[in-house]
Formats: sequence, C-alpha cells, structure tokens
Amino acid sequence: MGGMHDLLIRGAEIIDGTGAPRFVADLAVQGDRIVRIGDLAGHGGCVEVDGAGRVLAPGFIDAHTHDDRALLSDADMAPKVSQGVTTVVGGNCGISLAPRPPRIVPPLDLLDTQGGWFRYARYADYMQALREQPAATNCAMLLGHITLRVAAVPDLDRAARPAEVAAMREQVELALQAGAIGVSTGLAYAPSRAASTEEVIEVCRPLREHGGIFTTHLRDEGDTIMDCLEETFRIGRELDVPVVISHHKVVGRPNYGRSQQTLARISEQMRRQPICLDCYPYNASSTILEQDLVDGAARVIVTWSTACPQYAGRDLDELAREMNCPVPEAVRRLQPAGAIYFRMHEDDVQRILGFDDTMIGSDGLPQDEMPHPRLWGSFPRVLGHYARGLGLFPLEKAIHKMTGLTAARFGLADRGVLREGAYADLVLLDAANVEDRATFARPIAPAAGIDVVWTNGRAVWQDGKSTGERPGRVLRRQA
Repeated sequence: MGGMHDLLIRGAEIIDGTGAPRFVADLAVQGDRIVRIGDLAGHGGCVEVDGAGRVLAPGFIDAHTHDDRALLSDADMAPKVSQGVTTVVGGNCGISLAPRPPRIVPPLDLLDTQGGWFRYARYADYMQALREQPAATNCAMLLGHITLRVAAVPDLDRAARPAEVAAMREQVELALQAGAIGVSTGLAYAPSRAASTEEVIEVCRPLREHGGIFTTHLRDEGDTIMDCLEETFRIGRELDVPVVISHHKVVGRPNYGRSQQTLARISEQMRRQPICLDCYPYNASSTILEQDLVDGAARVIVTWSTACPQYAGRDLDELAREMNCPVPEAVRRLQPAGAIYFRMHEDDVQRILGFDDTMIGSDGLPQDEMPHPRLWGSFPRVLGHYARGLGLFPLEKAIHKMTGLTAARFGLADRGVLREGAYADLVLLDAANVEDRATFARPIAPAAGIDVVWTNGRAVWQDGKSTGERPGRVLRRQA
C-alpha cells in the first residue's frame, strides 16, 4: 500500500483552477491539505469517493458578498456551499457589520433591518466572533467606509472634517491590524455621496503599509461611469494599492453597450496599476428601494419591506396599482425596503463576464425575504448557462474566474488551486448537468449538479444538504 489518507477521491477530471486543461487523476487529502495528486492506485482513504465522470475543482471563491451577518447567524452557509462556494469575501460596498455605528441608516439595513447584529464595538471583536464561531465557509473581510462614516460624521450630507477623517483613518488602521483585508466604499449610497475623492484617500492611507486592497461600488454605474472609473484609478494610484471594481456593470437604456468603452479603459489602465473586477451573471441588480433607481429600471421587484412585509416578491408597478397611488408614493409607503432592478442589457453582462480578468461574485443579500436569485444561483449559472449553454468560455476558464484568479487578486495564499500543499477546499460536480435552479419567482433553491463540497478537508455539502460541519476560517491577505 502507498499509504492511508483522510480522504481519497478517485478518477475525477481535475480542473485545477489555473485555467490549464483538465486531466484525470486521483487526489488525496490529509487534514486540511491536498497531499497527493496522480495515480494513487496503491493508496487508501478513510473516506473514499468515486469521482469517475465528475469534475473536481477548487472550492469557489465568492469575490463579492454581503455575508457579514450570515457567517454568524446562518453559519451552515447553505446558499453558498450548495453552489460549491468555500470562501466568501464580505464587507463590500462600504457596508460592514463592525465597528458598531450609532444608528442604522440605509444601506446598512441590508445586513440587518433591526440593528441587533451591529453588536461589535470594535472590528477586532467582530473578527474574534468569526474565529470563535466558524462557518461552513472561509471568509476574508473588508471594512466598510459607510459604516465608518455613519459613526464619525454627524451630518452625512457634507464632507468629513479633518478630525472626522482622522477618526475614520484610525479605525482603518485598527481593522487592518485585526485582520481586515482592505477597505470597501459605496459612494453611490446616500451616506457617502458627500465624501470627496480626497476624503476616501485620506481615510484609506493605512492600506499601503498593511498590504490591503481597495474595493469600490462606483459612485455611478450609469451616465458618468467613465469619470467614476477615473476616480477609482486615482484612489488606487495615490494609495499605491490594488483596486477591485465591484459588480461591474453599465445601467440604464442610454448606456447599453458602453461596456465596450469601460472594459477598453480598464484594460488599458491595468497595464499601469493593479486593477481587477468582479461581476454577477444576471441583467438585474438588487439593493435598497430608492426612487432614483426605480426611475431607470424596466421592471422592479420588491425583495423586502419593513412597513409592508406582505409585499415581498411582488412587482412594484402592480403594488402601486393595488395601493391606488403613483409609483413614487408606493416607494415612500414601503420604506424601508429592498428591490431588484432590471436596468442592464444582456450583451453587456456577457461582455463583462467574458472579459479575461473578471472574477465571479454573487452580491447576494441573505437577509432579503425574497432575495435576488444570484444568492443561490450565481456560480452554477456561470458553469451551466454561460459556459456549457452559450459557450461563452470553456469550463476551465469559468472555473479559473471563480477560483485561481480570485485567490491571486485577493492574496488568499494556497486557495483557489488544486495542487499538493494547497488547502483542501474542493467541489465535486457533474459538468453535464450543473445548473442554477433559483429564479426570480422562486429565488431560494439549491443548484443541480453539485455533488460534494469540502472546506479545509471536511465535507460541508453532500446529498443535497448541509452536513452541519463548520470548518471555515478567517483568511488574511498576503500582498
């Protein structure tokens, strides 16, 4: 015998996350690491899995999530592990669960409408909670600029004053020391619209020293998107840190097709500074319910409403007729609330998705009553609909976009690749049948074709359900 291993997967088609062609081999795991890949005919495993006719890939890395609370409140992470995700990047769009803000204003309510989960006075306390109460997935967490701004700036309609900037910068320093991988901004949202480019730069100064990353929900993804890209590039240059453009898209009918322009500009600038981007595979977005977003949308679905919870999952136009009032009045009556907005063209979605350096992020909102189907469906939708169905890219390329590329860009060492010595984050899937099952009408549905998912060598999803194992870790960034 060549030796016994904790886990031995035999005869799978291995797609290793690098973009390289697949090959058939056995893979052995000891503890939390991959120890052997090859012909392991003489070896045994305490657990043996027949991988014949299946693809074995690195566990997927969700580049853009709002799982900050779900990691603690729903630690089996079923929406994620059911689609093969073993690591989530949280704290996006300027919204993080810590440090605790003095009040909950939109869009902080995307994480918790009641505010009870904003319970961690310091970012370090939140990180400690994540370590003490592990989830089924690993996580890498960002600090949100909106969360900081709500705490530091009493009047959010103005620029921060020097003392307020200094207070926010100190929180950035403390969060990075505690294990945050970087800072995120959501300059499109009301609490940070008054923040100047200079304010963001000064608040984020500690990023360079700590090897952190800067991620951003652009100030505008519509008419002025090119100016907003330039603002983002400038922030990255002045801080001398890598930039992630979150959920890249172009919105509004007048901007259909402009992804050709944005991607050309991003591609050009990538030669001068480290820039990357993520997107989700849908032509509809989802966030808080706001009239200015309603105005540019072909269709709007309400995802939750504190004032009228019974209306979750309904079309806004239909609700306005039922309430016998104009749409703006219906928006006002539903507040606070969330919505799905159909504001993108499918050609732009495919162009951005197909761009070589685009990572995959779900941007799902786990607290929504009727969430966008991207929460449960993003990764299998890329594999099934876009790779296999439309032939947008080969399966090797699709998997690279959700594993090796993401791990490299976020600095997650020994993740996102299948090689000896890497962590045993794995997904065994049926490439011929993997597909998303979540729809706008029925958004909560596990994917088809995901057989088994392992995080750090332990099975977290098997036989169509969570196993109850929670071996996830808090990951640090290695610049």
